[in-house]
Amino acid sequence: METKPPLPPFTAESAAHKVRLAEDVWNSRDPDRVVQVYTEDTRWRNRAEFPVGREQVRQFLVRKWEREIDYRLIKELWAFTDNRIAVRFAYEFHDDAGQWFRAYGNENWEFNESGFMMRRFASINDLPIDASERKFFWPLGRRPDDHPSLSALDL
Repeated sequence: METKPPLPPFTAESAAHKVRLAEDVWNSRDPDRVVQVYTEDTRWRNRAEFPVGREQVRQFLVRKWEREIDYRLIKELWAFTDNRIAVRFAYEFHDDAGQWFRAYGNENWEFNESGFMMRRFASINDLPIDASERKFFWPLGRRPDDHPSLSALDL
């Protein structure tokens, strides 16, 4: 049976590690890679969309990253229990007209015993920003370990 460590029940250390792994895979902007951390029958709420299953999630991510250009994300652990993790996050992107945005949000995650995410409930708000207000400048892909966290950036 395949697993996605770290596995529940979570500790503060394993929950924070799980959050960083999720951030890393989302920063890949590769829908085929991202969906592999979810159960086959995963259930999501993301803004006004409610994808169910890996294929609907994959299609959602393809559409998302076609619109959200130069996407860079930071996630931070907020709370955890045995098999649930709550995170807060911010990401920056621009649209095809060149308008930059910073999206702020919270996610609640629930995992099965094998470490795959069964449920993801996200609440997100977008804020238009000027390019001069951007804070996320690392090369596209994984955020460098020495880049400030959300708390360090006072976000």
